[in-house]
Amino acid sequence: MTIEPLRALPLDELRGRRSAKWRSYPDDVIPLFVAETDYPLAPAISRALQEAVSRGDTGYTPADPGVTAAYTAFASRRLRWEPDPARMRITGDVIMGVVEILRRIIVPGDRVVITPPVYPPFFEAVPEAGGVVQPVPLRDTGAGWVLDLEGIEAAFRDGARAILLCNPHNPTGTIHAPDVLRQLAEIAVRHGAVVVSDEIHAPLPRSGRIVTPFLSVSDEAARCGYAVVSASKAFNLAGLKCAIMVAAHERTHAVLRALPDEVSWRTGLFGALATVAAFSDESDAWLDAQALALDANVEVLRTLLEAHLPDAGYRPPDAGYLGWVDLSRYGWGDAPARRILREARVAVHSGPAFGAGGAGHIRLTLGCAPDVLAEAIERIATLR
Repeated sequence: MTIEPLRALPLDELRGRRSAKWRSYPDDVIPLFVAETDYPLAPAISRALQEAVSRGDTGYTPADPGVTAAYTAFASRRLRWEPDPARMRITGDVIMGVVEILRRIIVPGDRVVITPPVYPPFFEAVPEAGGVVQPVPLRDTGAGWVLDLEGIEAAFRDGARAILLCNPHNPTGTIHAPDVLRQLAEIAVRHGAVVVSDEIHAPLPRSGRIVTPFLSVSDEAARCGYAVVSASKAFNLAGLKCAIMVAAHERTHAVLRALPDEVSWRTGLFGALATVAAFSDESDAWLDAQALALDANVEVLRTLLEAHLPDAGYRPPDAGYLGWVDLSRYGWGDAPARRILREARVAVHSGPAFGAGGAGHIRLTLGCAPDVLAEAIERIATLR
């Protein structure tokens, strides 16, 4: 069966949405600042939610809504990994899961490594859990970004207790290589540190790429690590509140088992129902169609930048639907997103919010119609 790329919904229909993407700015602004996509929901998800509404099925989430079994099947099909559903707990979203795990593995004042430029909520999640952020920036090789394993080991040697990993990485879209992940696990075990891996973008590799879950790479990774996963980015379900905390060793599973029941009660019933539908094989064709659309937009952005902003720095992501663009050569300051919003009427995410390495950069979302992306870049180019 031939799969056609997904098509984004028309702008007039999208502007009827009530999510943050479409309610944060006036209608003359093109919103590309937040990781929401403009595609219709996967049919299996729409059907599950519509059936729940028709039944008035809006009560409390049960202890086992089928989410962990659905994720296990999905991981086996799509990620070449078979985690144990008995070693998982559900919660409201990935950052909730990260914070709850960190609270159990550090004591107040412990340092936690993060690897900027990185998802801005990491800077808030660590102190929320009682920790202190210790940045160890990614290394730019000239061809891509990699974890600074020497810097991470130095931080652990100096007493840092954990690392909050982003795999695949946001905003660069980097898929960390299996050997790098294995080395990270060895370093963590050597120093008695813990790895918490945010793998929310793992269902979104570009065509021909493979995402390796951290917990799958070695016995050391299973022993020292946790993963927090969700269907929310790949299937545009952020507002429905469902994520999964995953362990792969009895010692780490004991930590998840000891979490209060309230941590799982925070899961939304609609989020659970939608997640089961998303991770079912019924949604695989939809996910493949979205991947085709995103692959095309990654190349659309590259072509647009070459034509209209030739001095911009851009490397196509390995995974996800985020474009990380360096505009520093244009002299628009450390935070060009401000001028872009004010003068070009395009809302993009400001690079400095991602920490070290973010000055002069913007992050924009590629899960939109190609003509919307084209208009956004053409508007930005008028500022040259």
